[in-house]
Amino acid sequence: MSSPNIVLILADNLGWGELGCYGGGALRGAPTPRIDALARQGLLLQNFNVESDCVPTRSALMTGRHPIRTGSLQSVPPGLPQGLTRWEITLAQLLSQQGYATAHYGKWHLGDVEGRYPSDRGFDTWYGIPRTTDESQFTSSIGYDPSVADLPYIMQGQAGAPTEQVRLYDLDARRGIDAELVQRACTFMQRNVAAKRPFFLYFPMVHLHFPTLPHAEFAGRTGHGDFADAMAEMDHRVGQIVDEVERLGIANDTLFVFCSDNGPEFRQPYRGTAGPWRGTYHTAMEGSLRVPFIARWPGRIAAGRVSNEIVHVTDLFTTLAKVGGAEVPADRPIDGVDQRDFLFGAQEKSAREGFIFYIKQEMRALKWRDWKLHFYWEPEVNEGKGKLESPYLFNLTRDPKEESDVLVFNTWVMGPMLRMVKAFNDSAEQHPHTKPGARDPA
Repeated sequence: MSSPNIVLILADNLGWGELGCYGGGALRGAPTPRIDALARQGLLLQNFNVESDCVPTRSALMTGRHPIRTGSLQSVPPGLPQGLTRWEITLAQLLSQQGYATAHYGKWHLGDVEGRYPSDRGFDTWYGIPRTTDESQFTSSIGYDPSVADLPYIMQGQAGAPTEQVRLYDLDARRGIDAELVQRACTFMQRNVAAKRPFFLYFPMVHLHFPTLPHAEFAGRTGHGDFADAMAEMDHRVGQIVDEVERLGIANDTLFVFCSDNGPEFRQPYRGTAGPWRGTYHTAMEGSLRVPFIARWPGRIAAGRVSNEIVHVTDLFTTLAKVGGAEVPADRPIDGVDQRDFLFGAQEKSAREGFIFYIKQEMRALKWRDWKLHFYWEPEVNEGKGKLESPYLFNLTRDPKEESDVLVFNTWVMGPMLRMVKAFNDSAEQHPHTKPGARDPA
């Protein structure tokens, strides 16, 4: 068959428990009918796992590698080396080499200097913000001094040309940006359908990242405040992209993926929920790791399927690359596994049983089958005990809140789990990690 289109929507700070199809929706003050319908039309994962916050998840998705390998561990001030070095190979580069048109509309957060913008890393075109959306608060903050803190801008770029500043990214721009992104995404799809060229649309939207402010057309819509209004808008924006795929008649030729980059925000008034799971982003708790994931491809992915099999964000790199006919790099460790057989129903089980989990440069936890092993204990952000003398072990099926350490009864689990650690450490010896803040190779 010809190469399918790929639409990948990445919500920002959307917790497991927010959407109606995950037990939220109206219970959170905002029904999410469009995303719920998407879930009914395809596969909903209950155990899709990401990294602890924005930068590491985006780097894992783009490279198929754990962020500790790439040095892309956290956000740093504007203009300093951050994100991915140019030695890393992105999903957009692989798909571009297969003839795909590639576009990025939204939040990048993987480099904000020439050579590291999306248009330098495999995307034909991009529009959005290079870093994070809390910068939209800068100009309205008491005491803000533009002489010492860079002004944030919405930017745009084309492959082979310098990236340009479009306009100031302030609170008004923050309210309207997702609507702009949708409009540009739809135009991109229209153009490539007319040209009969397969496309990869990467849409890392701004909602629900703080400040969680809705578009003017959605302000007051739910009666439950800005957060619920923004969630209603997010659902609508996803629906607009779904509608355009349908209008263009390409649904059967398009793999459509919707997921989130990490668990919910912990700060009021933007605090989200992870549903039955404990914790928020910036921790190793399930509320940080598990986020929504929905995939639809009529005729290839069975409708109405729900699975609790473990899938990791690095798997998106490998799986989407292979869907697009590309091979993953063989000169470096790739942590993502090919999940096509699982997604398309050829097997019920995921192609992975577990994964390691770092926050910055510390291996915080491991997941394997139903088990979770914590080396550090931080159930809430900034409220941790630090490194544990003896790890905590939880059975996530019987103890989803991670409340009862059962290691003393199940020490056999340490065998397979620590073998995962050894295998990873062995690969790191052979292929040393890139240090955070590393500059691009000469």
